[in-house]
Amino acid sequence: MNGMSRENEEQHAMNARCHGGHHAAGDSCACARIRHGYPERGWIQFLILRILYEKPTHGYQLLEEIERRSGGYHRLVPGAIYTILRRMENQGLLRSEWEKVESGPDRRIYKLTDEGVAVLKSGLEAMVRRRKLTEDLVRFYEEKFTSK
Repeated sequence: MNGMSRENEEQHAMNARCHGGHHAAGDSCACARIRHGYPERGWIQFLILRILYEKPTHGYQLLEEIERRSGGYHRLVPGAIYTILRRMENQGLLRSEWEKVESGPDRRIYKLTDEGVAVLKSGLEAMVRRRKLTEDLVRFYEEKFTSK
C-alpha cells in the first residue's frame, strides 16, 4: 500500500477521474474542497448545486428550497447561506449576476459554472456508489435502534 487510507485512495481516484483527470499528484479541486468541514456543509453544498442546476436563483429562494427539500431538517439563517454561496463562488462552483427588481432591492442570482456541474456530477456518482452501504447501515439502524 502507498501509505494512504482507503478513503484517501478513493478520494485520489475520484480526483483523477473528475474533470477529465486534470489532477496532478498532490493537486486538488473543488471536488475535494466541498467535502471538508462539518459533514452537513457538504450535503448542503450538494443540495445547492442540485437546486441551481435545475434553475438559477437568489439566496432567499435557496433558503426556502433547502428547507423544503430537506423536510425542514436544514433551516439556515440568511447569513449562513450567503457565506456558503460566497465560498462556493470563490471555489469556482458558482457565478452570480445582479438582477434588477422593480419592487424592491436588486438581488444576486446564482448560477452553476461548468466546474460546479462537474463537481455535482462526480459527487452524485460517489453517492450512487455508496448507496448500498448506506442502505445496509439504515437497515441495521432500523433493526437495532428503533422501536417497532
